[in-house]
Amino acid sequence: MYYDYQEMIQKTAPYRVLAFNRGEKEEVLRVSIEIDATKIHAYLEEKNLPNKENGSVRLVREAVFDAYKRFIAKAVEREIRSELTETAEDHAIEIFSLNLRKLLLQPPLKGKVILGVDPAFRTGCKLAVLDPTGKVLEIGVIYPHTGKGRVPEAKSKVTELLKRYGVQVIAIGNGTASRETEQFIADLLHETGSEALYTIVNEAGASVYSASEIAREEFPDYQVEERSAVSIGRRLQDPLAELVKIDPKSVGVGQYQHDVSQKKLSDALTFVVETAVNQVGVNVNTASAALLQYVAGLNKTVAGNIRKYREENGPFTSRTELKKVPRLGAKSYEQSIGFMRILEGENPLDKTAIHPESYKAAEQLIKKLGFTLQDIGTPKLKAELQQANVGEMGQELEIGKETLQDIIQDLIAPGRDLRDELPQPMLKQDVIKMEDLKPGMQLEGTVRNVVDFGAFVDIGVKQDGLVHISKLSQSFVKRPMDVVSVGDIVTVWVDEVDLKKNRIALSMVAPKDAK
Repeated sequence: MYYDYQEMIQKTAPYRVLAFNRGEKEEVLRVSIEIDATKIHAYLEEKNLPNKENGSVRLVREAVFDAYKRFIAKAVEREIRSELTETAEDHAIEIFSLNLRKLLLQPPLKGKVILGVDPAFRTGCKLAVLDPTGKVLEIGVIYPHTGKGRVPEAKSKVTELLKRYGVQVIAIGNGTASRETEQFIADLLHETGSEALYTIVNEAGASVYSASEIAREEFPDYQVEERSAVSIGRRLQDPLAELVKIDPKSVGVGQYQHDVSQKKLSDALTFVVETAVNQVGVNVNTASAALLQYVAGLNKTVAGNIRKYREENGPFTSRTELKKVPRLGAKSYEQSIGFMRILEGENPLDKTAIHPESYKAAEQLIKKLGFTLQDIGTPKLKAELQQANVGEMGQELEIGKETLQDIIQDLIAPGRDLRDELPQPMLKQDVIKMEDLKPGMQLEGTVRNVVDFGAFVDIGVKQDGLVHISKLSQSFVKRPMDVVSVGDIVTVWVDEVDLKKNRIALSMVAPKDAK
């Protein structure tokens, strides 16, 4: 699409700059900057030559023009290209960071028994049954796509797992054989009358995790594909806890991420992961070392020591017990402890985001309202806290207004997970094919990626559909990020289906005849 293409530099979108660069690097494009040299020649003459004509002036003019042609023009072009690239890289990194944050903060599907499925044709679909905490209950493999003779066997195996463990949700990876596996699962659910639901999970980076040192340490006896099935299931149960195990560059929500400065990208994405982890907080008794290392004040070594201590001494019963962890010094403890939760601890305040430094103030507040620490989370205490006069109470307890407001919010909703307020993943029992799509058809979909020119939406067929920036809203949209985010559940209408090119054009603007 960029052969024989030109546009004004100031109107060039950042993603097109990166596309030009990639095409040039792969030697399929030649990119150059075209300018009106006559104006530049006139400018150089005015600055360097006297307003008269003689032999010397002519020689200097030739020298000036030659200097411009051979040195200045090329240097300026390099500067312009460099500036365009730097701006485009920063923009691409910003988009990647925003998408990654939304992906990490997708709501977890709590309290469900999950069957994770890593689809494949020849090697079979790997299965992993997970309990609500993510513990692996059983591993298996079925071959529904290698011949009709294996389909009954595959159906029998999956039906047995659904019944034995009371599986409520089936998580199917969106890689090779995903849609064929989805059809198999949908048919099975109809035939057996099972109440289980299924959903398609973005498995980008699952193979990277499965072959990583973290995965080998976590599941030393499993094959790579079996680890992928576990990861796919856990991504549904707790996206943040699972995705932190993967290099952020491999999670599939970027735009030209391989064409930007890898150091700048890595620094930006690490910052995003750290802020997401600390905003949500971690359960110190269930968090992996991979998750703990992103807590402010901790590093990989200390995170590993926390896990080892937990394995050797049992679950932590209080935040103060963390002081016994090797290499967790006083400063690191002070910085990190507010982000680590102990849900079943001796002190009910340990399950909140309240820092131990503020425990005394929190206890005084609760006592003043006529309650005890054991009342934390009860409706009566919540009602009293909601009616409390922050200004007066702050003066009486000699606590800053902002600090007191934070304490009250944490006491009203102890252990609150900000992700719970977001829309849950779409669960289905039936499947549609690309051939079933017709212009004007209304569908629900999940936003998988947001880029400068629009958003890619998973509507349950093999190919994600593109909602062009012009179809995101009835009003003008400058940045798609202002309208949609990764993980959003959106209503879309089919604009156009191109089966030959395997493309689906969608719109978030309802057609005039839509009800």
